[in-house]
Amino acid sequence: MKLTHRQIEVFRAVMNAGHVTRAAEVLHTSQPTVSRELARLEQVLGIVLFERVKGRLRPTVRAMALLEEVELSYVGLDRIAATAVSLRDFSQGRLHVACLPALAHALLPDAIRRFVDKQPEAGVSITPLESPGLEGALTEQRFDLGLIERHEAPAATALHTLLEVDEVCVLPAGHALGARAVLRPEDFADQPFVSLASTDPYRQQIDAVFEGAGVRRHLHIESPSAVSVCALVRQGLGVAIVNPLTALEMQGQGLDVRPFSVGIPFHVAVVLPAWRSEHPLRAALLEALSEAADALRAQLPQKLQA
Repeated sequence: MKLTHRQIEVFRAVMNAGHVTRAAEVLHTSQPTVSRELARLEQVLGIVLFERVKGRLRPTVRAMALLEEVELSYVGLDRIAATAVSLRDFSQGRLHVACLPALAHALLPDAIRRFVDKQPEAGVSITPLESPGLEGALTEQRFDLGLIERHEAPAATALHTLLEVDEVCVLPAGHALGARAVLRPEDFADQPFVSLASTDPYRQQIDAVFEGAGVRRHLHIESPSAVSVCALVRQGLGVAIVNPLTALEMQGQGLDVRPFSVGIPFHVAVVLPAWRSEHPLRAALLEALSEAADALRAQLPQKLQA
């Protein structure tokens, strides 16, 4: 005799109802049928699930342990049912987007707002990932699209440049350098400087600029996150150079932003999987991303003068 879904259904109903009669009502069957299915279940499993006390069933410790496992399977079924409902209500399903954490903090939220304005029933799932894990996930075709900072497309993907703007300087509010409209490398001489991680390609470009200009900075603090760098600058721990998306998102919160005289391009690209089936609403999200990038590019000069 094999274990059946009906036996598990009856067992769960009895455990949740606490009584055979109520379980029978829930299952729209008779009390003898429920009792018979429970007896068959115990026979199949070879364990006692209930103690018979004065005509009532009392769950054993084994029954409680079994219920935990059964509930896990029902949670899985409930999720499948919920997904089916969402697919019924909105046949396009959920868009899955992967990006660097900095882009989940700035640019992507504006794009998602624009997308949802036109597709209010659409679902979007955003997964921030650090490089190189991000590129690996895109190569594995796990997402409908991705946003990266590199110029090279990961394997099995296509890459399209979305935005290219220069890195900017960030200062604590009220810092002396804030009086200057544009900052030059020599302005940073002997300044406490908050750096990105030593392996970050933008950190390496920034260091090369200062080395080429013969400017010495005090490099005591570093962080792999542009958001964290800005937060550290806001605390008065130094000045920094970061991407303009993050800088402008945090501007006005004890943080001033200024242009840098040396162009260090910050590049954002859209990555599309080559083998994954194209999501029906991917084009709409790409359009929203393009609109958000254009808006940021247009607002950048004005915001840097603020």
